[in-house]
Amino acid sequence: MSETRVYCIANVIIEDAELFKNYEKGFFGTIREYNGEFITMDDNTIHLEGTSPVEGRIIMWTFPSEEDMNNWYSSEKYQDLSENYRRPATELKNLTVIKGMPAR
Repeated sequence: MSETRVYCIANVIIEDAELFKNYEKGFFGTIREYNGEFITMDDNTIHLEGTSPVEGRIIMWTFPSEEDMNNWYSSEKYQDLSENYRRPATELKNLTVIKGMPAR
């Protein structure tokens, strides 16, 4: 596994805000358990170019390594949280992981 920092970017459309709040309450703790850090989220992104403007919320967080990210994503605690709150509360447009690059 890579020791390169990885960044997670999710795009969700929140369909049940009350249920999604339960997901958010647990989400931040689960990423911290695996050395992750929340970066930002935005419900009103600015579309500059391209044919597909983003709908919904963009959420970004990071882990120090791909191994930490994989351990977080496959953890029972996160999967239970996702199954019980995120999936029924949202339409997931995508969840993407990108690898960081050294400073230039």
